[in-house]
Amino acid sequence: MGIQDIVRFLLPKEDHFYDYLERQAQFAHMGAAAMARFSENGATAHQARDAVQDFEHAGDQVVHEMEEALAKTFVTPIDREDLQKLSSELDTVLDLANGAIRACVMLGVEKPTEPMSKLIQLLVRCTEKMDEAMPKLRKHQYSDLVEAARDLRKLEKEADIVYRDAISRLFKDPLADAKVIIREKTVLEDLENAIDQCDSIADTLTNLAIKNG
Repeated sequence: MGIQDIVRFLLPKEDHFYDYLERQAQFAHMGAAAMARFSENGATAHQARDAVQDFEHAGDQVVHEMEEALAKTFVTPIDREDLQKLSSELDTVLDLANGAIRACVMLGVEKPTEPMSKLIQLLVRCTEKMDEAMPKLRKHQYSDLVEAARDLRKLEKEADIVYRDAISRLFKDPLADAKVIIREKTVLEDLENAIDQCDSIADTLTNLAIKNG
């Protein structure tokens, strides 16, 4: 047991750091679900953008709270570098989701294509998995974190297949307009990047489980 572990054992637990991470995961999932309404129930891109942006702003506020708390706290429940990294990665998921729906508005995507809808649904499933997994960190249920990380990686692989197939068909279509190619490629890339970020979170959760388990 290292000196930092001994100090953590002796001093009061600063469990509010887990609160920050759990809230960020919730906002990421709520943001993805808000974007899904664009593909599921006829919400316009503008309506979805406004909803996602609200959650993105809420997530930013939690990031600021986390940073302020880290600056004021000597002993944290897990290493402060790990807290900051996971917080940043969760924030990036929501930022990328926001970027995807903003691209839909900017480029005039009135209705998502089938590949876009598939990627949005996969992002919803990824963020749902993260939302379910985050409380496991507080409870030291590290085997559950490893299992959640495996599930996230499987979803990322599914998304990669959808993305590559969609891009291939888009560029092989002899009738595809250049504007359509640019528009669809941009949105698909933004969605794929958001899901890739969830895969990065899977790596972080696995590392935390190994390091602290």
